[in-house]
Amino acid sequence: MCDTCGCGDANIVPVDVRDSILASNDRMAAHNREHFRERQVVAVNLMGSPGAGKTAVLEATARQLAGRQRLGALAGDLATDRDAERLSAAGITSRSITTGSACHLDAGMVHYGLHHLPWREMDYLFIENVGNLVCPAIYDLGQSANVVALSLTEGVDKPLKYPVMFKNADLVVLTKLDLLPHLADVSLAAIRDNISRVSPAAAVLTVSATSGEGIAAWTDWLESSRIGAAQARDGAPRLHQLGPRGF
Repeated sequence: MCDTCGCGDANIVPVDVRDSILASNDRMAAHNREHFRERQVVAVNLMGSPGAGKTAVLEATARQLAGRQRLGALAGDLATDRDAERLSAAGITSRSITTGSACHLDAGMVHYGLHHLPWREMDYLFIENVGNLVCPAIYDLGQSANVVALSLTEGVDKPLKYPVMFKNADLVVLTKLDLLPHLADVSLAAIRDNISRVSPAAAVLTVSATSGEGIAAWTDWLESSRIGAAQARDGAPRLHQLGPRGF
């Protein structure tokens, strides 16, 4: 598992593996996906570094969609319920998944979390993954779309340094746009270029959860994904087929 998730554990013992190391996870992910399709729930796997603004974007989403869509969230964190508490206060029905030492969510954790959430009543289920730009990228959770939040304060080179995360993204949300005037060494054009190098098909949006700029375009993307998910619910589960790519 450590070779797979990249945690760097040197105590690796060779074993005779007759099944994919992620096969069990993938079976559970397929089970989750079947449930989501049956109820036409759009499940969004929201990933990004600690402090990238994932929770803040979801709070802004709740303000933008208040009274129009039913929102739910599973918030992954190593040790606290803080993110789930923030989302609940914003009006999103939320539950926390506390992983202990695990640096990512897996499909089994999500399935267990669904037992404690009225997800069947929701239009969107946001799975806020553990803050990490490595491990969460390789775990299928049964989601409809992969979204990566990248704060402008993280610099322009993260897509090149963590290509697997961005390669698997359907959408990259560049957050904290309101701070751009104070970031002398940050270029939106450079970030977009680096994203396109590792993931030419990924859509890119710029948003500020503080000012609200770009949040309407983000919720428009969500709505297009919902329409696409409804149209394709009996077809192949390839994530990036769900919505337009170029906002």
